[in-house]
Amino acid sequence: MKRIILSAAIIAGALATANPSRAEGLVSFQQLSPGMALTLAQATLEACRSKDYQVAVAVVTRSGGLQVMLRDQFAGAHTPDTAHRKAWTAVSFRTSTLELAEDTQPGTPASGIRFISNALMLGGGVPIEASGSIVGGIGVSGAPSGEADNECALEGIEAIMDDIAF
Repeated sequence: MKRIILSAAIIAGALATANPSRAEGLVSFQQLSPGMALTLAQATLEACRSKDYQVAVAVVTRSGGLQVMLRDQFAGAHTPDTAHRKAWTAVSFRTSTLELAEDTQPGTPASGIRFISNALMLGGGVPIEASGSIVGGIGVSGAPSGEADNECALEGIEAIMDDIAF
């Protein structure tokens, strides 16, 4: 009996090793490398500068952890925190903060989302998708409006899309 149980354990272990997708308790996913996150932040900062906006740009991992923060020399003191919160909100809710700002207005069914700690419903946060998967998020703060922050974020993402398509 011990021999049969031991053989079954060896076979199960071999199957898990031979086919990692069958190993229970593990997940795999894609996210931006630190270098690509920096490239994205720089492209976004340049997109804003081309419009004479002084901003902060935050790039977060797919789970909301900060990867890169860039702040232009004349961007307001509040902009790094605001950019980070926008990026975090975008990946957390898998929706741009421009859309969330509209969808969570007082009196709407989703208005309670505004009371979640660190969530910020101002335009400028965008989830970054590659082949249908969220691989990170970006937040921009400091342009004259949330729409302008969002536009810069989209231009930054467009600048790296060929490099992150898989």
